Amino acid sequence: MRPVLYRVAASLDGCIAGPRGEVDWIVSDPAVDFAGVYEAVDTVLLGRRTWELTRRPGAPPWPRGWQVFVFSRTLKAEEHPGVTIVSADAGARVAGLRAASGRAIWLFGGGGLFRSLLEARQVDLVELAVMPVLLGGGIPLLEAGLPPTGLALEDVQRYPSGLLRLRYRVPGAAAV
Repeated sequence: MRPVLYRVAASLDGCIAGPRGEVDWIVSDPAVDFAGVYEAVDTVLLGRRTWELTRRPGAPPWPRGWQVFVFSRTLKAEEHPGVTIVSADAGARVAGLRAASGRAIWLFGGGGLFRSLLEARQVDLVELAVMPVLLGGGIPLLEAGLPPTGLALEDVQRYPSGLLRLRYRVPGAAAV
């Protein structure tokens, strides 16, 4: 079974974006192996707001050959060629993706999609890049309403910029 990894950058106070969706506070550290991150996955999952952030001018394109799934009740598939718009039952759709052949699946964001997939037991790992910044408000790492979920720490990596990468296993998750 393909693993689903929620890989996301967050401020020390738990925001994945500022109040207006800004991400200019994310630290770029040359010691982070982005090539390795990209090589390990071939499918990416995004909520509508996160998708819209990745469409802004200057945002890098997704690697060729990746499958991109955008979860939205409002976007129209015909207006977004090259991606798959999913409007219903995110958990069932991701379960189907996990059962198919391929590499790991990257849950890129956001907090609402993370919550729904965690509730559906479709997230295996949470990999949090904690940025050395306090935003004082913004879009939370996890949308409210989920009961407490214990996680098992697998790894901690410290970078010269002050960034910390924390990797947690979700209980009952498939082996990665």
